[in-house]
Parts: sequence; C-alpha cells; structure tokens
Amino acid sequence: MTLTELQMKDIILMENGKRVGNVSDLEINAQNGHISAIVVTLRGKMMGLFGKEEELVVPWNQIITIGTDIILIKSPEQVSIIEEAGK
Repeated sequence: MTLTELQMKDIILMENGKRVGNVSDLEINAQNGHISAIVVTLRGKMMGLFGKEEELVVPWNQIITIGTDIILIKSPEQVSIIEEAGK
C-alpha cells in the first residue's frame, strides 16, 4: 500500500462513525523503519486561526482496521491534535 492510497481513504471514528478527515502524512520510526503514526488533516478545519492547519496524530496502534475506502480508528482521546503553520 502506498501513501497515495492511504490519502484517499476517509478516517472514521469507531465510537460514532463520524468522518474525521484524511491522511496527510506518516510518522516513521527511524530505528526500525515501521510506521509509528498517521497524521490526519481534520475535516472542516483546513485553515484555522492565523492560517494554521489542525492535524490529528493517530498512533499506529490506535488504528482498528484499514479497509478499501476507510481507516477505522479508536477514540480521539487516544490521539494528539497538533497545529502546523499553513502551507
């Protein structure tokens, strides 16, 4: 599976079926080469305060399943929201 294929999938919360956003990036563990987290651009918050973009960092172990069209994740309390300067 490629990053482009992951980016096309909707990120869905398991607890309520809500669409969160789409994969924008991956975090890779440099020591073992494995994906440690996916970075998700939050839906409806493309440009936040002062042109910053909100993203959700979802640790790989919080992903329940990767389907053909969606990635199902656990509760957002288990993940981190970060802000990144507008691109």
